[in-house]
Amino acid sequence: MRNGRVIAFVLFVVAAVVAGCSSESDNPPNPVTGDWRGMIQTPGKPIEIGVSFADDGTATIDIPVQGVHETPLKDVKTDRDAVEFAIADIPGDPKFHGRYDAGAGKITGDFIQGGQSFVLAMERGKVAPLPRPQEPKPPFPYRSEDITYRSGDITIAGTLTQPQGNGPFPAVLLISGSGPQDRDETLMGHKPFLLLANTLTRAGYAVLRTDDRGVGGTGGNLDAANYTDLSGDAAAGVSFLRGRPGIDQARVGLFGHSEGGYLAPLAASRPDSGVAFVIAMAGPSVVGADVVNEQTQLIGAAQGTPPDELGAQVRDTTAVTALLRTGDIEGAKKLAREQNATLPADKRAKAADLEAQITPYFAALVAYDPAPALKALRVPVLAFYGGKDLQVPAAQNEQPMRDNLAADPDATVLTFPGLNHLMQPTETGLPSEYNNIETTISPEVLTYVTTWLTQRIPPK
Repeated sequence: MRNGRVIAFVLFVVAAVVAGCSSESDNPPNPVTGDWRGMIQTPGKPIEIGVSFADDGTATIDIPVQGVHETPLKDVKTDRDAVEFAIADIPGDPKFHGRYDAGAGKITGDFIQGGQSFVLAMERGKVAPLPRPQEPKPPFPYRSEDITYRSGDITIAGTLTQPQGNGPFPAVLLISGSGPQDRDETLMGHKPFLLLANTLTRAGYAVLRTDDRGVGGTGGNLDAANYTDLSGDAAAGVSFLRGRPGIDQARVGLFGHSEGGYLAPLAASRPDSGVAFVIAMAGPSVVGADVVNEQTQLIGAAQGTPPDELGAQVRDTTAVTALLRTGDIEGAKKLAREQNATLPADKRAKAADLEAQITPYFAALVAYDPAPALKALRVPVLAFYGGKDLQVPAAQNEQPMRDNLAADPDATVLTFPGLNHLMQPTETGLPSEYNNIETTISPEVLTYVTTWLTQRIPPK
């Protein structure tokens, strides 16, 4: 579940660098073509960036600490000496004014955002990605196959990993968190679902992970989808697995992260779902609006937002989600526009971007009450939280989850102290910290999940 889809916006400090070239004989190739790296000298901790200039005058930027990778730069202009750029659709209108120094072999200048100016100097070289020691690398001791199947009128694309041998193997379908996610659930430089698939397949389970609607090879439009559509996509994945050779039809289960912890129980509670177990990692157990409102409060407080400003943010978010719970999407958009207009100019979102986030899909999330689906479960269920999660806080969700699963004969609910929404060891729990943490998922979580599963659904 993403922080602040309506009111709070995470500001990525990004820049667009100008590159140009000419085919004229009197105009030699642009000397800035290639890879550059440097530091935006922000107070406290400089931000490392990398910029790659192509021969055709386009450029991309990498900001490892913010999970920005090969993002296209736009509004590019340059000449032989000057480098200037601006980037659209980012609060604070970031701009760069500088020049290429042929003698020093550097690009230097000022990066300006929100009225503040920071020195930026870049030299030749490619910025190094942040270390991700848990990210699986081939060759793998199991089979991996890219697959497609139908869910209603759309095609879903994904990857199925399966242990060597004939099986039949128990299987797990992974369901990602909110927003458009690829099959690896790639975010902030991490690939949690790639790691989970690798871990569980090595333990003897077939694992299916898929692209969300409108992402990668999957068709459809996530913004136009509701929870009937999305739980139907999960059900289609279960049907696909149960029809595959080498899969044990009676032992197919669901693993949902964040919003996926809403959708997994919902899909499992469908008549004749055939789901054998459910695992929810940071899955909410209360109404979506309550989760969004609480995360606004917690994240703002952790960021040190002044109390009066934070109070206004929470009130604004609560007012918008209240309208969405009634299905009044147009009213929520109108209110969000009015709220946005009261913000300082450098903190306002563009109206089109703001409205684009208030969708039928988001309204479905905000209005969803997971209690009926959770109370209907009668299969083994594991639900766990991070003690420092600010997006789906354990203090808000653990006890309601226990209450909702009270009639299930095999339900386990627990909280891992010191972990965040991704189950990483964390200092603050803030989403801005996710990318700086090398661990993708705490090994203790991977071990616990694997042990719990093998005790209930043995690989053989």
